[in-house]
Amino acid sequence: MKPPAMDRRHFLKLASASGLLLPSTFSLAQEATVDAETRFGRVRGKRINGVNVFKGIPYGADTSGSNRFMPPQDPAPWSGYRETFDYGPAAPQSDPASGRQQDGNESEDCLVLNVWTRGINDGGKRPVMFWLHGGGFRSLSGSSSLYDGTNLALRGDVVTVTINHRLNMLGFTEFGELDSDFASSGTVGMQDIVHALKWVRDNIESFGGDPDRVMIFGESGGGRKVATMLGIPAAKGLFHAAVIQSGATLRLPEKAQATRLAEMVLDNLGIAHNNVRAIQQVPLERLMTAYHAVGAGAAEVGGGAFAPTMEGNVIPHHPFWPEASPVNPDVPVIVGANRTELTYFSPPGAFNMDSSQLRRQVANIAGEDNADAVIDVYQQANPNASASEIYFLIASDRSYVMPSITIAERRAALGGAPCYLYYLCWESPADNGRFMSPHTLDIPLVFDNVNASRLTANSSEAAALASKVSDSIIHFARTGNPNAGALPEWTPYESANRATMVLNNTSQVVGDPIARRREVMQPILQL
Repeated sequence: MKPPAMDRRHFLKLASASGLLLPSTFSLAQEATVDAETRFGRVRGKRINGVNVFKGIPYGADTSGSNRFMPPQDPAPWSGYRETFDYGPAAPQSDPASGRQQDGNESEDCLVLNVWTRGINDGGKRPVMFWLHGGGFRSLSGSSSLYDGTNLALRGDVVTVTINHRLNMLGFTEFGELDSDFASSGTVGMQDIVHALKWVRDNIESFGGDPDRVMIFGESGGGRKVATMLGIPAAKGLFHAAVIQSGATLRLPEKAQATRLAEMVLDNLGIAHNNVRAIQQVPLERLMTAYHAVGAGAAEVGGGAFAPTMEGNVIPHHPFWPEASPVNPDVPVIVGANRTELTYFSPPGAFNMDSSQLRRQVANIAGEDNADAVIDVYQQANPNASASEIYFLIASDRSYVMPSITIAERRAALGGAPCYLYYLCWESPADNGRFMSPHTLDIPLVFDNVNASRLTANSSEAAALASKVSDSIIHFARTGNPNAGALPEWTPYESANRATMVLNNTSQVVGDPIARRREVMQPILQL
């Protein structure tokens, strides 16, 4: 005898609760169009399984020509309605020499955003989760399937926004010392983010969102953007909570090093240093060729990364160096990292180290005089770990975990809103578990999109953890407190308790869970 047919609403509810619902499920059969009003004109999106989806909404004007390296401007209004069915262009980022585009269609007309919401003009006042994508300050976009906001809308009745903005050379080249007309060119990529937050302030109520409850969050480069946003005065009041995932940025390039990088760009293009304006007429392909050439050879000058410049005006302080920026002390923050972040980036040989290879690598990280002591501490704390795992722990602590602890320490020292620290130790079963707890592992857990990532797909453990993590992040967006009841009581980080949420199949709050590692590494790193 066949079981009774399950109605669609009940099926979707069960699928979402179990973490098995992919954003695209049943979309072709269940699509309808839906309209919303913005300040600049009407937009038409799609209603898919109870969630209204708008992709590629312009929040700023084209940044080419006379707008290149200039602060963002509003888009031109349009009449009628604008279809927003597909993702908009990514910021230019690819090397023309490769003939491949890194993240789909690219254009300088890239100031677009995407919205997922269950309500349109219904007065819902839903919290807004405003996502900043990874890729450093250099690459990628807000259009990844990992960032699809459908499951967040179904799970927590929130509005999710993802954005594209200027990156790399086009977003972060400091020409201000060479031409005062370009005084803020080293920060225009961050100014784009502020502009998008202003769009949210002015328009999100039409999408059922609450402009007074906006949480910014991001992973990797997105976390670095969140850390930087906390120190931008122009963004004050535009967001009310912040989550920094595996993206600890303590300090930024300053004017001198950033100006030298800008001079290298002009030299590559054959433009005189007193004729910066000419760069606005250079074809985009030539610009991107110059960017990749300069970036490849500029490690000693500003890192070659074209990051936001701490120029004293748009960004008056380093985010967390030598202390936390005082600009937004009243914003609650969650910050954290994954146990073996560096397995994501490492070449195959790093997974098969012997003790002599381990020592060489640790000497490069901690210094020749410190290598033996550091290895000893890590081996005592992890007696069953291989040489490769010890390396991954030390390298991940250096680049991600220790800087995240430093942010928690300095944020707590402000004496303002609480800061919560996490440490993700759950291990992915992908590739027989070889990656352990790699970079990006937190994204599908936060978005409840476990089947969108090969690190978490088809894992019941991942689905169970994602249910708890996403509920906590949704509650943080709604209230400024992550304690939704799904995880153990998460107490704020203070120097006296060093409370840390250790995320795993069984999560727990532990005081200073990697104390010996922290005590040996912090003095060496001098963060």
